[in-house]
Amino acid sequence: MSLSSLATPELNLEATSQSGGASAPTTRPMYYEYKPTETVRAQHGTTLRCKTWEAEAALRMLENNLDPAVSLVYDELIVYGGAGRAARNWKEYQTIVRTLKNLEADETMLVQSGKAVGVIRTWAHAPRVLIANSNLVPAWSTQEYFDELDRLGLMMYGQMTAGSWIYIATQGILQGTYETFAAVADKHFGGTLAGTVTVTAGLGGMSGAQPLAVTMNDGVCLVIEPIDTRVKQKVQEGYLDEQARDLDHALALCEQYKQARRGWSIGLTGNAATVLPELLQRGYRPDIVTDQTSAHDLMDYIPEGDIKAVLQLRKNNPEEFRRRALASIVKHCRAIIDLQAGGAVALDYGNNLRGQAEKGGLQVRDEHGQFLYPGFVPAYIRPLFCEGKGPFRWAALSGDPQDILRLDRALLETFPENRLLRRWIEKAQAKVPFIGLPARVCWLGYGEREKFGLVINDLVARGEVKAPIVIGRDHLDCGSVASPNRETEGMPDGSDAVADWPLLNALANTASGADWVSLHNGGGVGIGNSTHAGMVIVATGTPEKAERLRRVLTTDPGMGVFRHADAGYELAQQVAEERGVKIPAGK
Repeated sequence: MSLSSLATPELNLEATSQSGGASAPTTRPMYYEYKPTETVRAQHGTTLRCKTWEAEAALRMLENNLDPAVSLVYDELIVYGGAGRAARNWKEYQTIVRTLKNLEADETMLVQSGKAVGVIRTWAHAPRVLIANSNLVPAWSTQEYFDELDRLGLMMYGQMTAGSWIYIATQGILQGTYETFAAVADKHFGGTLAGTVTVTAGLGGMSGAQPLAVTMNDGVCLVIEPIDTRVKQKVQEGYLDEQARDLDHALALCEQYKQARRGWSIGLTGNAATVLPELLQRGYRPDIVTDQTSAHDLMDYIPEGDIKAVLQLRKNNPEEFRRRALASIVKHCRAIIDLQAGGAVALDYGNNLRGQAEKGGLQVRDEHGQFLYPGFVPAYIRPLFCEGKGPFRWAALSGDPQDILRLDRALLETFPENRLLRRWIEKAQAKVPFIGLPARVCWLGYGEREKFGLVINDLVARGEVKAPIVIGRDHLDCGSVASPNRETEGMPDGSDAVADWPLLNALANTASGADWVSLHNGGGVGIGNSTHAGMVIVATGTPEKAERLRRVLTTDPGMGVFRHADAGYELAQQVAEERGVKIPAGK
C-alpha cells in the first residue's frame, strides 16, 4: 500500500527518499556508516559526559537499551518486541547522543519517532527529554500506513520501553508475569502451580520471562520457540532450565517434573501453530495454556515452515509472509481455544494473537462479544491496577550490582509487612541475572512509590549507592495506557478505547517534574491498537529532586486510581477515599 493511495495529504516519494536517488528505498534507511566503531554499552561510574545527571541518565539508558546483551537486533537498533527500536537509525542515534551531551540544565530535547528534532529552553525542573513515537492521526493509524512511513525513514516503532529508553531486559516484565501466574495459581490451583504444566510460546525479550515466572511459582513450563538460538540464549541467561531434543522428550520432561511437583522449564524449538495441534491430536492436555509470541505485527510472527526458508520469504516476499503468518496465527489461536475446551486454563498474554486471528476469520468471541478466553489483565491483574500498582523499576547508573542489592535491602526494610514483596526479592536475587545495567523491578502502588523513591534519593545523598538511580516503569501500568485488547479490555463502563488517560498521564508527569516523558502508539499490540505513556525520574540525592520525586511518584500511580475509579471500580474508589486521592465529586 502506498501513501498516496490512501485518502491522505499526499507525500512526494521522490522528495522523501533518503537513498539519494529518484526512487523510494525498498527498506528503511539505517545509515550504517554512522554506526559506532565500538559496540554500544552503557557507561558505568560517576564520570559525566553530559552537563547534568539527568541528561547523562538518559544517555546511559539509551546505550543500555542497545547493549547487545540486552537488545534483540543490535545492527538495526531493535531492542525487543519484534521491531521496537531505541532510535530511528544510526545517524539519528549519533545526533541524539551529541544533543544530550550538549544539553543545558534548563533545556529540553524533543524526540520525534527516534529523531532529535529540536531543543527548547524550559526550566531546570522540567523534563530533559520529551519523546513521541509512532503516533498517527487516528484515521491514518494503520499498520500499513505506518510501515510505509517507516520504510521511508520518517518514523519508527518505539514499542513501549524500547523507544523510551527504560528497557531493563527480560526482568522488566518478569514480576508482572510472576504476579499473573501467582494469581492463576490462587484462582485455579489452590495457591501454587506445583504439579501443573503450562504450555506457552515465544522466547524473545518479553516472552522469555514466562518460563522463569512459572518456575518461580513452582510449576513446569514448556515453551515453544521457532528460532533455536533464542532457546539456547535463554538457557544461558538462566531464564530457561533446559532445551528438549524433540516433542517426545519435552513431554517426558514435563511429566517427570510435574510428578515430582518441582518447578522446571523446558524450551522446545518448533512452531506453536504446529506443536499445539499436535498436542491436541495426541490427547495431551496442559493445565494452563497461553502465548507471548510477537503477534502484534504480522511481519514479526514466524509462520510454520523451515525457519531459514521462512526468514528468507520475509525478506523477499513480505506479502506472502504476512499471509502465511496470519494462517499460522489462526491455527495457533484455534488450538488454544480447543485446549481450553479440553480443560486447560487459557489466558491471552497481551500480544494481540486473538485480534489477529479474528482478522484471519477465526471466531474468537462469544455471542455477547466477549473473547472466548480472557486477557491476563481483566482476569488477574486489574485489582492491582485499582490500587495504583504496576511495574515500578530502577537501574543503577554506577553499573555496580551492589547498588541494587543495597536497594533490595532498603525495600524490604521499608515494607517489612509485605510478604509477597519479600518472596519476590528473595527469588529475584536467587534466579534473575543482571543483564546490562543492574536493575530491579517490583510492583508498588499509590503511596508506596513515593515512599520508596524518597528512600532511594536519601541513599544516593548519603553515598550508600555509588551513583544516581534511574526510576521508571513499564508503559503497561495502571494509568498510562489505553489498549482495548489488553490493559483496558472489558472496562465496566465500556471505556476500553478511551485514549484520554495516557495523554493526561504524559501531561501530568511533565507538569510534575519527571526527567523524561514519552507518548507512544501501538506498543504490545500493534499500530492503531493502543496509546500509552512512559515516565522516568532520576534520584540524584538533592533536596530539589526529593520534592520532584514526591510529586511525580504520587501523580503517576494516582492516574491509575483516577482511571479505574472513573470506570466504576469500587476498589479504586475505596483506595481514593482511604489514601486521600483527590477526585472531584459531582452533585
